[in-house]
Formats: sequence, structure tokens, C-alpha cells
Amino acid sequence: MSSITERLKATLATIPEGVRLVAISKYHPAEAIAEAYNAGQLDFGENKAQDLVVKQQSLPEDIRWHFTGHLQRNKIKYIAPFIYMIHSVDSYQLLEEINKHAAKTGRTIPCLLQIHIAEEETKFGFTPEECLAMLKQEEWKKLENVKIRGLMCMASNTDDSSRVATEFRAVRALFDEIRDRWFADDKEFDTLSAGMSGDYLMAMECGSTCVRIGSSIFEG
Repeated sequence: MSSITERLKATLATIPEGVRLVAISKYHPAEAIAEAYNAGQLDFGENKAQDLVVKQQSLPEDIRWHFTGHLQRNKIKYIAPFIYMIHSVDSYQLLEEINKHAAKTGRTIPCLLQIHIAEEETKFGFTPEECLAMLKQEEWKKLENVKIRGLMCMASNTDDSSRVATEFRAVRALFDEIRDRWFADDKEFDTLSAGMSGDYLMAMECGSTCVRIGSSIFEG
């Protein structure tokens, strides 16, 4: 059976330069994360604040922690002091709350706006129309302690690859529209977080700049 190190290296071999790999370490113990870290991986993703805090306290300080799950407003304060990026901002109210706690810690927290593109009702996020409407109001420009770096999405959980590709292309088109309208002079609006273990190759073909892969790395 292959090791985490071997699976990580095999995964990295499929990812071109310019695309960030976030190793989704949720459900996996600190020892597994440490093995991937020792193999050179610095970006890890968690989806529960309480798990993330425990792991962050026991692992190297230079790990870049990404929050990729549904974030409850009352949990932001626990991760605000150290989180590298929040991928799952699904409302303006959440962005405001992140800004408030980032200010308390003297930080500016990079955030991605989560887009609901899949057909499943269980997924969170702005619809494309809601996202554009929120940006048009421009209240977000007053939030000095958050930095909108791009978009995140999850495609439908389906074997229909053409539908998945259509969803990824739609989010890439939305990313380009938002960048051109509001962030044309901002080189840091550069992240489209799309693609997981089962569909990341397609996501990259459709323009993803950040892939979130867990099972392919941590489960032999």
C-alpha cells in the first residue's frame, strides 16, 4: 500500500505550475498531516473550526490553513488569529463578521466567495446573481480587514462529466466577469478554488487555480 508521501507526490505530478494544491485534511489525524508536511506540503484544508484549532496548536506554525467548510459566525473568532484563507464565504453578513474578528486580531483575512453552481440543494453559497448583486452594492469595499481573493465552488456530485464541465466553465466565466468589473487593478484577485479528488483534472482544464484534494492523498 502506498504512503501519504507517495500519494502526495503522485498528485502533485498531475498539477501544473500556477495551480495551488490544498490538501484536505479533515477527518485525518495530526500525524497524517505531519507526514504530508514533511513531504513539502504547506497548504491544508479543514471544515470544522474546533478540529482546526486543535490541529493548528499541535502542528508547525508555517502551515497555511484553509477553511473550506460551512463557517458559522460564532466560530470565526477561534480561527481568525491564524487562518490563511477562508474559501466558503456564502453571505455578506459572514464577510462582515470575518472582518470584525480580523480587525480584533490586527489581521486582514483573505476570503473567497462561495458560488452555488451545483444542482444539489444541500450545497451552500451565493447564486451567481446574488454574488453580482452583493458586489454591485459595494458595501464590501468598506471592510478593511478582509480581502476578496476570488471564488470557490463545488460541482454537482454526478457521473455526467459534461454537466460538471459546464458548471466549472460557468464559474470561471463569472470569475472573469467579477475580476474585470471590480478587481481589474488588483493582482491579488487570482484564486478560483474548484475541483476535488474526483474532478480536479477537469476543473483545471476549465480554469481552476486552486484544487482541494483529500481522499487521493490521505486514503490509501
